[in-house]
Amino acid sequence: MNEFATMAQLGILLARPGALIAAAPAFGGAFAPPPVRIGLAVMIAILLVPVVPRESFASTASLGLVVAREIAIGVVMALALRAVLAGAELGGHLTGSQLMLSYGSVVDPQGGVRSNLVANLYGNLALITFLLMNGHHALLRALAASYTAIPIGEGSIGASLGAAVVQLLGIVFVLGARLAAPIVVVMLLVEVGTAIMARVAPSLNLLAVAPPIRVAVGLLAMAAMVPLVPSVVRAAASGVGDLALRAAGAFR
Repeated sequence: MNEFATMAQLGILLARPGALIAAAPAFGGAFAPPPVRIGLAVMIAILLVPVVPRESFASTASLGLVVAREIAIGVVMALALRAVLAGAELGGHLTGSQLMLSYGSVVDPQGGVRSNLVANLYGNLALITFLLMNGHHALLRALAASYTAIPIGEGSIGASLGAAVVQLLGIVFVLGARLAAPIVVVMLLVEVGTAIMARVAPSLNLLAVAPPIRVAVGLLAMAAMVPLVPSVVRAAASGVGDLALRAAGAFR
């Protein structure tokens, strides 16, 4: 085997884990320096050499098509983790809007960019929970198993891709709704209470009284909700490895 064939095989083998690391925040994402991400991708690719069947490299398909398919598989597997984090961030955005903290996501006088502290808090809690439950190990095991279930070579996009996308979006909205539902219910009760106060005491200036009440009650409710975030995220992320493998199976 000549050197070009060896380097081509290493490059093909590097595409799938490289795309996974580039798109999955648990392995660094955009926050890790590029040398760290490249080194991690190369190390994972080398460790996967005994796992990948040798006949996978005997494909007569175009090299560009094979690499594009490998990148697509890695990105789709990373989207399973992205869906869990996006669901947590969606719950944070809904919670922040209920607490009247959404103005900070429109105008940030320090950074000049959109930011939501509650969404960042929920997203970081979700990522830490994922790491503590060894979710990154499950994702790496799914990556290794994908070479047996989805060998390297030329493939096609199956009809299961639509169902996988629907399932990923379902995780985002269901998780976001579960995290924000307690705050929404509490804020609804506060609105009903302030409306009753307005009927009982018409002279009360609700424009001055209601916002502090909403913020105080909302912060107390969020303080009670934050300890429950890891358990909700753990339930949503328990099958992220299997979900990643099923989503990638659309490129058989």
